[in-house]
Amino acid sequence: QDSHYLYLGVTVLMSNTFNPVSGCELFGRFDMPSLFHHGDIMIGGIFPVFNKEVSSTSTFEREPPGVKFDLRAFRWTQVMIFAIEEINKDPALLPNISLGYRILNSCASPTNALRAALTLASRPEETEFNSSCPPTISAVIAASGSSQSLAVAGTLGPFQVPIVSYFSTCACLSDRAKYPTFFRTIPSDYFQAKALAALVKHFGWQWIGAIQSDNDYGRNGILSFTEEVKKLGVCIAFVGTILRTYSMDKILDVVEMIRRSTVKVILAFVPEGDFYPLMKEVVKQNITGIQWIASEAWITAARPSTPEIYQAFGGALGFVVQKMAMPKLKPFLTNINPYTDPSAAFVKDFWEIMVGCRPVLPEEHRMDKICTGNETLLNSQHAFFDVTQLRVTYNVYKAVYAIAHALHQLIFCKPAGQKPVRPCLNVSEIQPKEVTDHLQRVNFRNEFGDDVFFDENGDPPASYDIINWQLRNGQVQHVTLGHFASAANGDFRLNIQEEKIVWRTGKRVPTSVCSNVCPVGTRKAQIKGKPTCCFDCIPCAADCTPCPQEYWSNERKDECIPKTTEFLRYHEPMGIALTVVSLLGASLSLVTMMVFIHYRETPVIKASNSELSCFLLFSLFLCFLCPLTFMGRPTVWTCMLRHTAFGVTFALCISCVLGKTIVVVTAFKATIPGNKVAGKFGPAQQRIIVCSCTMIQILICVLWLKFKPPFPDMVFRYSNKKIVLECNTGSEAAFYAVLGYIGILAIVCLVLAFLARKLPDNFNEAKFITFSMLIFCAVWITFIPAYISSPGKFTVAVEIFAILSSAFGLLSSIFAPKCYIILVKPEKNTKKHVMGINGIQKNLIF
Repeated sequence: QDSHYLYLGVTVLMSNTFNPVSGCELFGRFDMPSLFHHGDIMIGGIFPVFNKEVSSTSTFEREPPGVKFDLRAFRWTQVMIFAIEEINKDPALLPNISLGYRILNSCASPTNALRAALTLASRPEETEFNSSCPPTISAVIAASGSSQSLAVAGTLGPFQVPIVSYFSTCACLSDRAKYPTFFRTIPSDYFQAKALAALVKHFGWQWIGAIQSDNDYGRNGILSFTEEVKKLGVCIAFVGTILRTYSMDKILDVVEMIRRSTVKVILAFVPEGDFYPLMKEVVKQNITGIQWIASEAWITAARPSTPEIYQAFGGALGFVVQKMAMPKLKPFLTNINPYTDPSAAFVKDFWEIMVGCRPVLPEEHRMDKICTGNETLLNSQHAFFDVTQLRVTYNVYKAVYAIAHALHQLIFCKPAGQKPVRPCLNVSEIQPKEVTDHLQRVNFRNEFGDDVFFDENGDPPASYDIINWQLRNGQVQHVTLGHFASAANGDFRLNIQEEKIVWRTGKRVPTSVCSNVCPVGTRKAQIKGKPTCCFDCIPCAADCTPCPQEYWSNERKDECIPKTTEFLRYHEPMGIALTVVSLLGASLSLVTMMVFIHYRETPVIKASNSELSCFLLFSLFLCFLCPLTFMGRPTVWTCMLRHTAFGVTFALCISCVLGKTIVVVTAFKATIPGNKVAGKFGPAQQRIIVCSCTMIQILICVLWLKFKPPFPDMVFRYSNKKIVLECNTGSEAAFYAVLGYIGILAIVCLVLAFLARKLPDNFNEAKFITFSMLIFCAVWITFIPAYISSPGKFTVAVEIFAILSSAFGLLSSIFAPKCYIILVKPEKNTKKHVMGINGIQKNLIF
């Protein structure tokens, strides 16, 4: 279909570029009345000023119905003119440049919208071939419906003409690959579907019906809504399809579908013009007791907001874009007059509706009721002049200003409001593609305090008011009772004043379920061919009801008993043993540290780098205390502490070992007299190595805690009679990243120590480090399969065992030989013995 639009568009555009003198003949013109005003830059507008009424089978008793004048759409045309005149008077926005307009009627039809788009793209009918070439349309404000906008965007898009819609909400229009020049000032149905689903979830409705219009707006809207509510377990009972041009027989079929259904809540995702014939028939057949949910296309429309329609649709809930009051617009609307410009389209029809008579214009002879010429609109109380609750009208206003700001930035190479203002581009050189590019970057705050901008898909930020139909003083009022807004991260916020809602079914929130909850002694039995929300309740095999997940039934099957909870407790035998071993290791670390501090001036302590040794002993002390956080009932804080504390303390521990290994290897490699290699790894460099290696692990843990932290979890899969309380890691990737980083440090230590395996036996700390790293790696390699396969609290016990085993391996392998010399063989604690016969250890720090 798009290809046909494009081909026809090219034909019309090319036909207008030919000169009649050359023998080319124009195929023809569309006879489309328009509101026209010449300007340096032209903006097009397409609005459904006339609407086709529902067709019916002709009875030959009266003339077939024609079209109906739409006052709301006519106001949209006037606010576009109002905004353009306002911009032309603004010295800060497009100074010395006038905006013109050409506004056409779409009849709310894709075909007519396409015809209007092609008319805008071609030579205006107000000009002749021999006249100077008028300015081309730089942007188009269109259209009111998604199907119309699809036709316009598909036609003008290939020519890079930007289109800004004020009322087309189909999510399909956000596809930048298909519609690269489409923008809109009303949120996409993608967000409205989320808002409607959130409303359904809030009130607990599980069984609802849906009415869609037979066009892109209705079909895509219901599709998006269905996808959202299916995630919530909501079932759609039926989907009725209507359109304003449908025959009455098709509308009666949908009415009968509503009558037969058991649903009490129905969503109508339909434009007002398509929905109104169905609304009249529902009222006519007195179908009441249904809670209606509305899309933004009809919830605030004036035509159905009558006491007559309220009989069946009172209490309707729906979402609309936020309202805005525009006080300056009212004087402009009340000054509309058919005598000011007799050739202006649509104004005569508007005047006839407002004042009840037909103006007599030159060369007109009518038999209708004739106006005297003294009629005025200044004192009219018609809803047309109410400018305090404008929604779509305000969207048109924002669309005009968005285009104006884009043009200003294009012509003056700077945003509006910045001085000095000097053009950097001639108006005649403006290309539609450049306007599109600058429209994508528009970002300004208008006089009402709203920020106007578009995202990468050409959509504005999503924000809706929740509207409730209420009858006050005999008039239907659209009462705002809540708000829905989306956030950048995809979340949303729904606020609703539930106590102020007027429900169609009374003061209580209506319920809508296909089947009620099964009573005690029965169970659900799915009905074949029905949605999951519909089921029968049949007696249980043992006449029982399943217990909740936290309970299990007793032997007699007549009582639900709470399941026992299982976790590693401090006072059970396994917990006591692990606690004792943990405290023993911590005590040995402290004693060893005290020994090293007391004998810090002896050769053995000096040769083993006393500062790094104390750091290592302190980290081992913390490692031995880590298992204490793994025991006891899991809480949010203990779950976050146990894994991160383990990761950071072991990273500090292995970093200290790595520092010692580098110092030892460097010292023994520098065997040439005068070599200063060892001097490059002094205390400052050793601290940098330890701190930097530890900081990487801290960073991993911080990211883990920020995005997917560990949390307490209840596990039911191990047994039907008990609940295992454990800490869910939150992110398996983060958990294994912590382990992996410790493993990398350990492997580096092992490799470096292995390179120094042939050093003298008198003082070969590298040999002890190699042995300790072998123990460490062996423990943690065997830990992974044991951790995965251990059930329940034994998973925690395996992790504690791995921590204690690796910590004891480091403590015994590195420090036991030194303590043995210091405490048992003090005669070997001399400088001569430590340096050895060959004296190649002179590079060590004494």
